[in-house]
Amino acid sequence: MKTVILGTGSALPEKVVSNDDLSKLVDTSDEWIRQRTGIVTRHICVNETALDLALEAAKNGLENAGVAPEDLDLIVVSTVSSDYRFPGLACQLQEALGCKKAMPFDIPVGCAGCVYGLDIADAFIKSGKAKYALVMGAEALSKVMDWTDRSMCVLFGDGAGCFVVGASEDDSRGIQAILARGEGANGDALVMKDREIANPWSGKKEAPLDYAKMDGQAVFKFACKRVPESINELLKPLGVSVDEIDKFFLHQANYRIVEAVARMMKQPIEKFPTNMDHVGNISAASVPRIMDEYNQQGLLKRGEKYILCGFGAGLAYATAYVVY
Repeated sequence: MKTVILGTGSALPEKVVSNDDLSKLVDTSDEWIRQRTGIVTRHICVNETALDLALEAAKNGLENAGVAPEDLDLIVVSTVSSDYRFPGLACQLQEALGCKKAMPFDIPVGCAGCVYGLDIADAFIKSGKAKYALVMGAEALSKVMDWTDRSMCVLFGDGAGCFVVGASEDDSRGIQAILARGEGANGDALVMKDREIANPWSGKKEAPLDYAKMDGQAVFKFACKRVPESINELLKPLGVSVDEIDKFFLHQANYRIVEAVARMMKQPIEKFPTNMDHVGNISAASVPRIMDEYNQQGLLKRGEKYILCGFGAGLAYATAYVVY
């Protein structure tokens, strides 16, 4: 029994914000952002919510997969910027889609979230507890940005992306292996605190909300080390060479990271699709969004070998080897 990707879907907010737009808010420039990140524009929520984006992406993914909402057994949503602390976005999405029997829950794993979600869905399907699953990444990160912090606000965008997966008896395709890990000791390199304790006994009357903060150099070094390591560790027991991989769909955090990984793995940069130039870093939605862009262009080919890799807050990382 293998878990196969049956369809992909994604959604972006209507508002497009350019580097020049940001240069009017903070001390930066289009050239500075392009050279250091590869990002040119990003989409920012104005009227949309995280649920709006998730619902649009889910409908697109289910249509692409040919799966009805009521057939879903599992909904896993990765988000760190949901509309509510509770209920979870997955529960809201279940109601909005009308899939009453699906088990919904959120995982706050950040940029590695959708590959983590694939690992969870794969386990449910292989155990027989689910036949069809929706794995969603949905982020409205603009609401947790400090728009006076040029080191952060230029990087992130809003968006949603999903995989619809299902059981298959064809062992020649589908998810072949997944490796998911974390480095909790270094978690403070990318962090946003929740409310502090403020109650009648704590001595604090108010608990202000925090903004996302990042040690960019630490995250860069982490990604450049762990991404190649995890890919090699995943493929070696399978007897698969990195040269056999047709495409590496990495989290779209920074073009320099993608370049570094390609160089370290001695693979042509053409094997590494990128879209951060027009969406920025959309965290958990990143990997499914770029795969959906390729899918919509007819560029995902049956039988091709893909690596999917997410990395970020936690510091968590997850790598999947998929035969499409």
